[in-house]
Amino acid sequence: MLNKYARALFAAIFTPVAALLVRLKVSPDAVTIIGTLGVAGGALIGYPMGQLFWGTVVITVFVFSDIIDGLMARMIGRSGPWGAFLDSTLDRVGDGAVFAGIVIWFYTGGHNSFVAAMALTCLVLGSVVSYAKARAEGLGMTANVGIAERSDRLVVVLVATGLVGLGIPVAVLAVVLVLLAAASVVTIVQRVGTVRRQAMNGNLQAER
Repeated sequence: MLNKYARALFAAIFTPVAALLVRLKVSPDAVTIIGTLGVAGGALIGYPMGQLFWGTVVITVFVFSDIIDGLMARMIGRSGPWGAFLDSTLDRVGDGAVFAGIVIWFYTGGHNSFVAAMALTCLVLGSVVSYAKARAEGLGMTANVGIAERSDRLVVVLVATGLVGLGIPVAVLAVVLVLLAAASVVTIVQRVGTVRRQAMNGNLQAER
């Protein structure tokens, strides 16, 4: 949902940045890799140190590389399977780092095993959500459905974590993680159901 309504806006905002990087001969792949390293650094260094707000700020800055690299690739005519593969793979690395950082902090200095456990649950379920879509596409089908897509999950957890870093009760983050876990389960069911319908329709057509 956030992808649908916000991506065009952010694309317009970051087009000048992408154009500048293209003029400087920077590779879209380099932007993708640097962005992932920045996200992972903010999550796996900032969060375990208890810097939930500043860690979130760093992550948010580097998250926008996901838009910039795509703009750059289109500007220089390098959009293709390799860029899509690299971008998608490193997105999983960044997402994993965000939730792992939350898990580490709340199992250690944060002293809240429930939040840590829910963050770990969201990490696992989020991986299944992404895998379901990728596997469907690998089989020639689609699974572009669900109430908890990657961008939705990431924005919600970053906002909640950053606010906790500013002093709001940790219970808010706990509620957000529980809701994210539930939404992820619903999304998995939606995607499995969508792929099953496509598979069954394909079998029926083959029999005819």
